[in-house]
Amino acid sequence: MRLWRLILPITLGGLAASAFGAPPSGATTASPSFLHQFSTVTKIASTVPANGDVNPYGVANVTSSDGLLVAGDTLVSNFNSKANVQGTGTTIVEVSPTGSTEPFARISRLGPGQSCPGGIGLSTALVVLPGGWVVVGSMPTHGGSLPAGDPVGCLIVLNSEGHPVETFTNKDIVGPWDMTVSATSSGASLFVSNALGGNTQTENGLPYSGNCTIARLDLALRPDGPPRLVSSTIIGSGYPWMANKAALVLAPTGLALGHNGTLYVDDTQKNTVSAIPDARRRTTPVAQSSSVVSSDGALNAPLGMTLAPNGNLIVVNGNNGNAVEITPAGKQIATVTLVKHGAGDLFGLTPSAVGAGLLFVNDGTNDLDLYGG
Repeated sequence: MRLWRLILPITLGGLAASAFGAPPSGATTASPSFLHQFSTVTKIASTVPANGDVNPYGVANVTSSDGLLVAGDTLVSNFNSKANVQGTGTTIVEVSPTGSTEPFARISRLGPGQSCPGGIGLSTALVVLPGGWVVVGSMPTHGGSLPAGDPVGCLIVLNSEGHPVETFTNKDIVGPWDMTVSATSSGASLFVSNALGGNTQTENGLPYSGNCTIARLDLALRPDGPPRLVSSTIIGSGYPWMANKAALVLAPTGLALGHNGTLYVDDTQKNTVSAIPDARRRTTPVAQSSSVVSSDGALNAPLGMTLAPNGNLIVVNGNNGNAVEITPAGKQIATVTLVKHGAGDLFGLTPSAVGAGLLFVNDGTNDLDLYGG
């Protein structure tokens, strides 16, 4: 059901994509490589809910049981409606390690006092906070085209029963595309990659390109109510975005917070991974152009990204079905194929919370899969 096929011609140098589960030819592999511990992809479950939503994007592990949330399960957000219109999906499903699937949320409308400029279209931005709060990004479209508003989109806060209780909207939230989190029992920092806004150029009255940002949203977590937005800060700037008929938008997407407090950002259009130091505390933005730590090589329109247990970054490509392992210093050390001929298939991913391996969504089959074995 994916709409993305090959999006941009990119000339690659350095590491070449490998055969499934094998080291890239001629590559020097650090020891141990997270990706090279495994060799098999297994389907866990379909991610299509009763209303037929497709295009699974966001993935988040559930670590504590609360309400409908069961520890060890995985939440998956859907970006497209049953009609396969991008940016109109409204559902989150919950998948158990054994493959049973239950609906967690269907956000067809918001409650009194809640607003989301442009409407609802659930993106890759999906996290679970302490206390059973779930935060999901909305980057809606108008019939599959980018909306003309600025800012557009929001973050929707759900309780552990899957009901919207709050929305976050401000000038720093402009098309939230992906998200990661750093949390304690009393507070959390949401790191959000925006895919719209900034020096916007239009085409036929619709936004076409611009320069977007990476935002940090600091929250207070309370035992007697939903999270409260305390402040928002732009910590990364100068990330280009461009409308794309097949992919909707090419922009910074994957985020991963390293053990050293550095936030890593992959950029689909630029084919890079950049680093924002001291991301939890910084008050000024770092320019994308001055913070690149890895580019090209095995990267091929990178989308989702996560932090592996060994501290390395795992990035999945939009132009093929490959995952690339990168050290915090930016060295590409391993490449494996998760989906053969998988252009447009890979988005959200996370290390499995139960057992070893890597959970990822396959947008071509609308499944949650495990790379393990």
